[in-house]
This record gives sequence, C-alpha cells and structure tokens, in this order.
Amino acid sequence: MTDMFDALTRIAETGGPVVMILIAVSVVTLAVVLYKLWQFSSSGVGRHVELSAAVQAWDAGDRTTARAALDRSTSYLAPVIGMAFAAGPDDGPRLEAEAETRFARLERGLRYLDSVAQLAPLLGLFGTVLGMIEAFQALQDAGSQVDPSVLAGGIWVALLTTAVGLVVAMPTSVVLNWFEGRMDAERVIAGRAIQASLRPLGVAEAPAPGAAPVHA
Repeated sequence: MTDMFDALTRIAETGGPVVMILIAVSVVTLAVVLYKLWQFSSSGVGRHVELSAAVQAWDAGDRTTARAALDRSTSYLAPVIGMAFAAGPDDGPRLEAEAETRFARLERGLRYLDSVAQLAPLLGLFGTVLGMIEAFQALQDAGSQVDPSVLAGGIWVALLTTAVGLVVAMPTSVVLNWFEGRMDAERVIAGRAIQASLRPLGVAEAPAPGAAPVHA
C-alpha cells in the first residue's frame, strides 16, 4: 500500500495539477462505483426468482401461491407487483410510473460516471497540450544550445496526463455500460411482470355488458 501511494505521489508531482485532478476524480469515481454495487445488491437487482414465480402463478390463476411467492421476494420490484395484483387492467401507466421511480433511484450517479468517461480523456489531452507548450518554451529558452533530452523529457511528461486520463476513462466506461445494461434488463423484466399481473392468462375476461351469451 505504501509503495502504491508513493507511486501515485510521484505521478502527481510529475504530471502536475491536471494529473492530481484526475487522481482525485478517480477516487470519487471508485467510491461511486462501490456505492452503486452496494445499492444494486441491497435492492435485489437481478434477484427476481421469487418475483417471477409469483407472476407465473398469478398468470396461471393460482392466487395463493402467487402471493406467498411475492412475500418471499427480496426484489425492489415486489411492492410494484403487489400493487399490480390489486390493480385493474387500466392501471398500467400508474404502475409503470411507480417502477420508473425506483429505476430513477437506482440510476443516480450514472450520469456522473458518464461524464467521467467522456471528460477524463479530454482533461488528459488538455494536460498534454499544456505540457507540450512548456516543453517548447524550454526548447526556445535553450536557444542554440538545444539538448534533445530536454525536449524528450518534456514530451513524456506531457503525454503522462493523456495516459492517466485514459486509465481513468476506460474502466469507468466499462462499468457504466454494465450498469446501464443491468437497468435495461430490469425495465424489460418490470414491464413483462406488470403486464402479466394486470392481464393474467388464467383469468377469462368478463363478457361485455349486453353481449349475448355464447352457446355451444
């Protein structure tokens, strides 16, 4: 741990303020990612076995089994499906709005990760441009006594900021895509569960008022 801290300190001192900003952003980003993983786990994202069993039983007309399975579910969607069991076919928009409220809570912080994935390379490039300017200024100040090592040293220091920016952006982009993929799957699961709960196949629709009975 001490060696890692020393390495980060050397990189920050060499790369200048831009690298220090990127390191600070990476620390905040790591904290956000860990929080989102904890939030997804505690909310039961992806754990819909009992919820699916409840919806299937409800769809088949087995109300007792459906409610028992729903009571065992630890999914954050369980309250929404419980509302769907007690709602009518016309309550779909309200239930979808309830589900979206829970999705919005789970998606907090993803916009920040998206900003980091997009801006970290640009911030690194900005540091590289500043470093190149300083390198060429040092080359100009050297006049006729140009030392190639001065220019080479300035260039690699300048490119360090771009490298750090990419190191921050690439893992953030991968993690963000995973989170967004999970949320897309959650929306599909919620939509199917709500519709199956509102219009179960195991319950025949009542005939319209005034319709003539159908005789075999």
